[in-house]
Amino acid sequence: MNDPALAGQSRTRLATTTPAPTAPARAGRSRAGLATATAAPSTPTRAGQSRAGQSRAGLATATAAPSTPTRAGLATATAAPSTPPPTAPAPTLVAVGHGSRDPRARATLSRLLERVRELRPGLDVRLAHIELNAPLLDDTLAAVAAEGRDAVLVPLLFAPGHHVTHDLPAAVAATPALRARVAEPLGAHPLLVEALVGRLAEAGWTAQDGTARDTGVVLASAGSRDPRSGAETRRIAALLGERLGGVPVVPAYASAAAPTVPEAVRALTARGRHRVAVASCFTAPGLFATRAAAHTPWIAADPLGAHPALARLVLHRYDRARTARTTTPARELAAI
Repeated sequence: MNDPALAGQSRTRLATTTPAPTAPARAGRSRAGLATATAAPSTPTRAGQSRAGQSRAGLATATAAPSTPTRAGLATATAAPSTPPPTAPAPTLVAVGHGSRDPRARATLSRLLERVRELRPGLDVRLAHIELNAPLLDDTLAAVAAEGRDAVLVPLLFAPGHHVTHDLPAAVAATPALRARVAEPLGAHPLLVEALVGRLAEAGWTAQDGTARDTGVVLASAGSRDPRSGAETRRIAALLGERLGGVPVVPAYASAAAPTVPEAVRALTARGRHRVAVASCFTAPGLFATRAAAHTPWIAADPLGAHPALARLVLHRYDRARTARTTTPARELAAI
């Protein structure tokens, strides 16, 4: 039966069922779904835009979004300094002794500075003398200046006097290429007292001597006409007396001031202190230290030399001068 109408209906039904999803269509949906998942952050598409267009737009959006921050972050990381800037070396510590004709003096100071180096590895530590011994102060400062270094001068002296307030600043002023500071003298400090007590103990002083009624101590030092020097020596004597348990300690001087060591011994003897020890407030052996020891009626301590406490005190004076925010320039001190 050839009815054209029925044939048309069959073709219509066939056309309706033919567009069922084929494999390529499913693949298209899969790609569209993948694109949609990738393109989640993108803006909604316009009506009628194809799924393929959505996929391409979404992919482009997801890929491009982090690109600018990533480049900026990379540029920032690259521009950061890779290593910290180099720091300037610490100033040279120039330990300044007076100088002596006694051959033991220079060797003793050299041992003291070896202890200083052991306490502060890497620190440039040099010895200089005001007179009589090499290297002389002027030569040492010229060498430090030629190397382009700064310096801190630490006097191996115990009180302010002409050497500290004039000779050392004058030497700095005579080396204009050098940036330098002059530290305080060793002075009245617990570390100095520790060294003095240590040397007295080596000479035979005991804790029982500190409570005896017949003992006394003479603190022997070089002496100076500067009244500040005498005041500082008296402070050292007071600190030593306290450390020894209240024993009377009388300062005495080898030159330029009174009392002398024999006069101080007689003064203590007059007070009933017949066992008198001499504490040697000298950094190294020399004429003054030898004379002072010769006048003792009982025991005499050796010069302080390379005592560990004295080495720590040298570094303490160096550190205070190096870190001080304001100090009187050495060239101004030289003009006083």
